[in-house]
Amino acid sequence: MSKKVKDPYAALRYREFNVFLLLRFAMVFAWSMQFIIIEWEVYSLTKSALSLGMIGLMEVIPAIGMALFAGHIVDQKEKKGMLLKCILGFSIISFGLFLLTWPRIVSSWSTNTVLYSIYFLVFLGGLVRSFLGPTIFSLLALIVPKKVYPNAATWSSSVWQIGAVVGPAVAGFSITWIGVHWSMCSIFACSILALLTLTQISAKPILNPKIGEPIMESLKEGVKFVFTNKSILGALTLDMVAVLFGGAVALLPIFAQDILKVGPEGFGILRAAPAVGALLTMFVSAHLPFYKNAGIKLLSAIFAFGVCIIVFGLSPWFWLSVFALFFSGVADGISVVIRQTILQLKTPDHMRGRVSAVNSIFVGSSNELGAFESGLTAKLMGAVSAVVFGGSMTLLVVIFTGIKLPGFRTLDLQKDLEEHENHK
Repeated sequence: MSKKVKDPYAALRYREFNVFLLLRFAMVFAWSMQFIIIEWEVYSLTKSALSLGMIGLMEVIPAIGMALFAGHIVDQKEKKGMLLKCILGFSIISFGLFLLTWPRIVSSWSTNTVLYSIYFLVFLGGLVRSFLGPTIFSLLALIVPKKVYPNAATWSSSVWQIGAVVGPAVAGFSITWIGVHWSMCSIFACSILALLTLTQISAKPILNPKIGEPIMESLKEGVKFVFTNKSILGALTLDMVAVLFGGAVALLPIFAQDILKVGPEGFGILRAAPAVGALLTMFVSAHLPFYKNAGIKLLSAIFAFGVCIIVFGLSPWFWLSVFALFFSGVADGISVVIRQTILQLKTPDHMRGRVSAVNSIFVGSSNELGAFESGLTAKLMGAVSAVVFGGSMTLLVVIFTGIKLPGFRTLDLQKDLEEHENHK
């Protein structure tokens, strides 16, 4: 393999890719921070685990319902313009949530009115997100050459992972320092930063040779590709079920307030623990890529994630809970990097929007479904039992997948990279 492929900073040598990483971090950070602040606000207003779970459900319904249609649109449109519309939509929603958390409105409106208004804006956020994921995935492939796709996928996935866990961690501290209302204001500021950053990326060509293709034919082609590609299908299915049943972090407000009794400060530390694990994963994956024996590594990472979730659920001690979440961040980070590398290597350019849309149905939305599942099971069996149940289901899924898909255990992306280099 050439030296450039082995260069852990190969993708970072392209200016627009660095701009792309900053933009992606700003959006993921803001979105993740917003979700957690809203979770805290809703639980503070209602003290209901089911109300917490409803937040995830309100976002996942439009995100899944519009995903395939959004993928078709993204494949037909210029990507920078699509991303501009997505960020503008998020900015409007975050400003609306900023107003809804204004103490004057919270005190003068009924709890149900505030709650349903929050759910409505979260629902609109799900619509925006259905377009944002495929747009980001497609834009990445237009910024760097194919020879550095794996390295770019590693950095992009790591930045996503860090933003997804640093955002909630900062949210926990922010609630303590400046309150829910002004924390929402900082999220709006992040969306403005993302808009300014986007101006540094040039418009990209549309690579789809079937512009104007009937939507049903387009969607059928995208779904068929995913379900006939065993590597992609296996990775998406495995991660979807694991995240769906391992969504313990959705119940962190309950653990922080009622079980561990550590308040918003402890909540921030609990949310920060996976962030540190994800940061470690980023540096390790850039220098020691997970290409070789990727299948067994993905299975092992998600199994370790399930174990960490069970330990967290059973832990009566704050710092043991922190360590369990730290290692869950390490394991989750590894699985995300491997999955994104599989998608980038095995997806044709003209189908990136649709494949990413299917990915969002499988994996992206499973976070919110996992939040709903956790909230529902917590209401039925209690928060601790719900977390242990979720972690146990994750372990069973990994074992079942490893047995039923022996070919996935032998998946080796190193061979794909070598074949790509030989055919350049």
